[in-house]
Amino acid sequence: MTIPAAIFRGMPVLLTLSILGTATAQLPNMEILEQMSGVEVLFIGISPVDESVVWISGTNGTYGHTLDGGEHWEIGVVPGADSLQFRDVHAVNDNTAYLLSIGNGDQSRIYKTTDGGKSWTLQFMNAEPSGFFDCIDFWDAHSGMAFSDSFEGAFYIITTSDGGESWHRVPPEVLPPARPGEGSFAASGHCLHAGGDSTAWIGTGAHESGPARVLKTTDRGMTWTYHDTPISGGSVRGITSVAFLDQAAGAVLGGDVTDMTSREDNIALTDDGGITWIQAGRPSFSGPVYGAVYVPHAPMPTLVAVGPVGLAITTNQGASWTTLSNEDLWTVGFGGPSTGWALGRDGRILKISLSW
Repeated sequence: MTIPAAIFRGMPVLLTLSILGTATAQLPNMEILEQMSGVEVLFIGISPVDESVVWISGTNGTYGHTLDGGEHWEIGVVPGADSLQFRDVHAVNDNTAYLLSIGNGDQSRIYKTTDGGKSWTLQFMNAEPSGFFDCIDFWDAHSGMAFSDSFEGAFYIITTSDGGESWHRVPPEVLPPARPGEGSFAASGHCLHAGGDSTAWIGTGAHESGPARVLKTTDRGMTWTYHDTPISGGSVRGITSVAFLDQAAGAVLGGDVTDMTSREDNIALTDDGGITWIQAGRPSFSGPVYGAVYVPHAPMPTLVAVGPVGLAITTNQGASWTTLSNEDLWTVGFGGPSTGWALGRDGRILKISLSW
């Protein structure tokens, strides 16, 4: 479900936050640097390979990547796709990446490059008029999954094991029946998280009633379970982002995607791989969370979240949050323990540097 919504050297606009750790939250020193993209599109997808190589995606058929941590961004448009919204991207390395566009019917597509964006191959075009893809993720360079909103009472999930040369629908009968209208939100490309060798979690919402829930597979889509969360569901409510630190510890975040002033609890945590969930408050900014990730290999579990009203960080499982920005941001990703990026409107790219 949608949400209303060249090579260019970055010009630094620097904000430095030096925060001493307390008994409740030990925070790193943090630096926010604006890296100008040179375009005015809405960036919505991000996939860091490491702290140097990052791929991003957005509206008007736009993609971008950097090989030097954002000192230079190369921005381009996929030929013939300038009307599409690429709301998710998955990067394999500096040359290979997948893009997912959203929309009803054939607007939902998957493209792949193996030459750093010089050329793109259309790998999948949705032929189901009621299908609407939201997110994509991969376990490795060849095996991945993409998720669509449900229709006719069934979820629409496709998988590949050959690098996208072929995509196959997961049989609806092995999935839990979908609640009326149930799907997810194409807010950041974070509604699906593939972890470990074979596990994936999908956060849902947008259904008529009942709590938002998490669909889970441990065998690359062959079998599925589901588990309700404390996050409320509804036509414009539910889970927008799924983040896991490892196979056990994870978080789901979301809220009402149309209410930018809400202060309701919109985070739930698990320590058993998503079987049980507990309410865990909300970030320090108001409104919904659109995207969130755990910082990989940080010295303590560190979760960073973004939304239309801000960017915030927690190192104590959400007991307290520190706001880093009040800008309109849609997605966030980290390439390692020290470096991440948050993206948003008007071509906004914010580089986040953490010093532990």
